[in-house]
Amino acid sequence: MTYKYQKPHSAKQTILRWFAIAILLVLTGAAGTWIWSGQLEGPAIQVKQPEQFIGQQTQLEVILDTPAGNFSRINIVLEQDGKTLPVFTLEDLTDAEISQSTPNQISIIRQIGSRVIPDLLSGQARLIVQASRPTLYGLREAESTLTRELTVRLEPPNLWGLSKLHYINHGGSELAIYRVTPNDTESGVQVGNRRFPSFPASSVGITDDPTARIALFTLSFDFDLNTPINLYARDPAGNEVLTPLGHRAFPKSFANSQITINERFLQRVIPAIVSRTPDLQVPADNLLAAYLSINRDLRKSNNNTIAALAKKSAQKMLWTGPFQQLGNSQVESRFADHRTYIYNGQEVDQQVHLGFDLAVTANVPVLAAQHGTVLFSGYLGIYGNCVILDHGLGVQSLYGHLSTLEVSPGLLVKKGQKLGRSGMTGLAGGDHLHFTMLVDGIPVNPLEWWDQKWMNDRIFLKIRNAGGLPPIEH
Repeated sequence: MTYKYQKPHSAKQTILRWFAIAILLVLTGAAGTWIWSGQLEGPAIQVKQPEQFIGQQTQLEVILDTPAGNFSRINIVLEQDGKTLPVFTLEDLTDAEISQSTPNQISIIRQIGSRVIPDLLSGQARLIVQASRPTLYGLREAESTLTRELTVRLEPPNLWGLSKLHYINHGGSELAIYRVTPNDTESGVQVGNRRFPSFPASSVGITDDPTARIALFTLSFDFDLNTPINLYARDPAGNEVLTPLGHRAFPKSFANSQITINERFLQRVIPAIVSRTPDLQVPADNLLAAYLSINRDLRKSNNNTIAALAKKSAQKMLWTGPFQQLGNSQVESRFADHRTYIYNGQEVDQQVHLGFDLAVTANVPVLAAQHGTVLFSGYLGIYGNCVILDHGLGVQSLYGHLSTLEVSPGLLVKKGQKLGRSGMTGLAGGDHLHFTMLVDGIPVNPLEWWDQKWMNDRIFLKIRNAGGLPPIEH
């Protein structure tokens, strides 16, 4: 057996070897750190709007999130037909609104419609958002990119009226029939700043063309008689158009009345309402103050609840003729009466009565004024036990102060079907029915809807003239 002699390492060689190993480890660690730092996630990017379309006036909202809100670069562009259209950089904050909701998060809001980016054309476009944050003590960056495909629409919708001159009473209702393109456009009638939605014209048998629409609207009693009335349309890209709706408005007088309240009345109604309205907060030791809070604040809250139910209206007409008034009843108070409330000889409040009070003998059957669906049946603050029916196309009727409720939500009812019995629940001075007609949640004068001639002239004949064939009652 042969052995090979190996000369022992000197101390210097050993040190050099370990030094080399150390350098190698450092270099290996540095390389790993360099590679790791380049693989870190960049800022989180969220485009809240637009979701799908860009129009003439479209707002961009981008949310960016990164530790300590430390961004090294943000670049937002639109790409279209081979062109790059600058939108935002950290170096150019022109026309941009930047806010910081948390230490890590910033929001960028800027207009990107054609009115601020004139080179934008109708068609497809790509939104690109790039953001980076410093890593490795600023030697490297971690980058994120988000892209979104968008459709650019720059042409406003088109509107054509089908119904001609419209006659509307102050506090009354009317019907408009028109066409709108494109057919994915939101449209209806705008009275002042209030918008009334439309429904498919096919729902009343006019045509199956999806561009044909029908809309009921009101000139509310609290609006000026000369309030502008227009057809409106707004497409998904936010492009809007208003077209004047030919009409004549007629004045109507509304009564003034005084309501005297006393301690006996307060002792009867206030505890009952408080016990049935768990969220109600009123002074427990001051009946008058509690009454005023109920008459003002709870009334407003109840009316907001009623208005919200209008959004659930059926997309078709459920009625077939004039609405039915409660039989053998005496009118105690009319629509839009201005009431002044008197306590101990002093004026304490003013409110507007938004329906008809129909006096009857106690506990008489209350019947559905027309075919419809029960939207609400229960206790509703000032209205007490209350039923609300939906008749389709945004039309609803309300029955308040009932002593009993005999229908439940979702039930289909026929004209003349029993809903309950009259009473004095809620804010009622005696047994009666409070009846309200509503169009898109706005109270309107029931006299029109009870009137066969008005229904035929303003609703059914107009629909027939446009090609629909709803029945006309004689």
